Amino acid sequence: MTILSRKAALEELERQAADSIRLTAEPLSQWRLALRRFRRRKSGMFGLGIVTFLVLVAVFAPLIAPYDPNEVLIGKEDVQKRSGPCIHLLGCPEDQPQHIMGIDGNVRDEFSRVVHGARVSLVIGLATVSVAILVGAALGAVAGYRGGWVDNVIMRILDVVLGFPALLLAIAIVAVLGPGLTNALIAISIVTIPQYARVMRAQVLAIKELDYVSASRALGATPRRILFRRVVPNAVTPLVVLGTLGIAGAILEAAGLSFLGLGAQPPTAEWGSMLASERNQVFTAPHLVFFPGIAIMLTVLGFNLMGDGLRDALDPSLNE
Repeated sequence: MTILSRKAALEELERQAADSIRLTAEPLSQWRLALRRFRRRKSGMFGLGIVTFLVLVAVFAPLIAPYDPNEVLIGKEDVQKRSGPCIHLLGCPEDQPQHIMGIDGNVRDEFSRVVHGARVSLVIGLATVSVAILVGAALGAVAGYRGGWVDNVIMRILDVVLGFPALLLAIAIVAVLGPGLTNALIAISIVTIPQYARVMRAQVLAIKELDYVSASRALGATPRRILFRRVVPNAVTPLVVLGTLGIAGAILEAAGLSFLGLGAQPPTAEWGSMLASERNQVFTAPHLVFFPGIAIMLTVLGFNLMGDGLRDALDPSLNE
C-alpha cells in the first residue's frame, strides 16, 4: 500500500469516527427518525404523492376548472345533456367545445364539478377527523388518567355509541338533525369519537405509570399539569396514524350519506351526490359515474397508503 493510499484510508476512518461522535452527541429526535423511515416506505410516499396532488387540485380549483361548477351551459354552448367527453387532442372536432369529462344531466361541465368536489371532500375529511380527535382525545385522556367512576361513565357511554353500526348511526343522527353537509359532518364526527377516545385512554394508562411521570408527581406537579404536559404529548403518536386513516373513512362515509340524499345537497359539487344523481345512467352515460367514483377511490387509496406508511414509520419496534 502506498503512502497516498494509506493517507486516504486514515482520512476516511477519521471522517467516519467524527460522524459517529456527532451522531452520538446529537441523536436524532423521534420525529426525524420517523420521517427517515417514512421516506423509505414506497407505498407511503406514493400515498403522500396522491394526497399532495389532491390538495393542490383543491387549492387551485378555480384556476384548473374551466367553468363554474354550477354553471348551466344551456344557451351558452351547443352541447347536449349527458354528452360524452370531448378532447381536441384525442380527435374531438375543433368546432365543438372541449369538455374533458363530458356534460352531466343538468348540462354542467363534469370536469369542473369533479375538480371542485376535491375541496368539499378534503374539508369533510379534515373537519370531521379534527373534531373527533379533539373530543375523543380529551375524553380518553381524562378517563384514563382519572380512572374510577369517571372512567366507567365516559367509557360506558362511548361503548353504547360503538354498539351501533357507524353508518346506520350517522344516518339516524342526520335524520334527526336534517339533511345537509354540516349535519353530515356532525354525525360522522360523533360516530368516530369512540375510536380516538379508546386509543388515547390505552396510551394514557400505559404512560401514567412510567418513571418520568412518577418523578413529576413526586416533585409536586399538579394532576392537570402532569396530564397535559407529560402524558398527552407522549400519547398522540397513534392518533396521528389513526387520524390519517380516519380521513379516508370520513370521506367515504360522507359520500355514502350524500349518495342517500342526506349529505351535501344539490347543486353542491360533491362526489357522492354526483354519483347519486347519475346512478341510473351507468350504461347510457358511464362517464358520469366513472369519474366521481375514480376520484373517491384515489382519495381513499392515497390516505390509506399514507396512513400505513406513517404507522410503520412511527412503530417504536422498528430500528434504524
